[in-house]
Amino acid sequence: MAAIIDKIALIHIVNGQLLCARSKGKDIFYIPGGKREPGETDSETLVREVEEELSVQIKSESISYFGTFEAGAHGKSEGVLVKMTCYFADFEGELNPASEIAELAWLNYSVRDDLSPASQLIFDKLHEMGLLS
Repeated sequence: MAAIIDKIALIHIVNGQLLCARSKGKDIFYIPGGKREPGETDSETLVREVEEELSVQIKSESISYFGTFEAGAHGKSEGVLVKMTCYFADFEGELNPASEIAELAWLNYSVRDDLSPASQLIFDKLHEMGLLS
């Protein structure tokens, strides 16, 4: 049985570009979010992780389910999968990288191949829907 990393992610698009983050010491961008703490709901995880990583506060009433995507986990041994449950949400505050985040960027579909396998699936779906330029 494969090991699964359970992650919750924020889908936030402006002008056809998706907000992405790069962790300190890493060379790849990913979709912001993180792992659930024991007993947390998806919404609670999203709110906590986004505040920790991006320094903004999710507007809870704006959270809406986008989809769940599963792929091999980038940088992990073979057989380790990441399951990313993604949500659209609005936030308030000013975006600033915090915690382990080194950099934030607005990315479009042209950089799809430079992302983790799970992020590539998400980029494909957003592009297919006409949301990502």
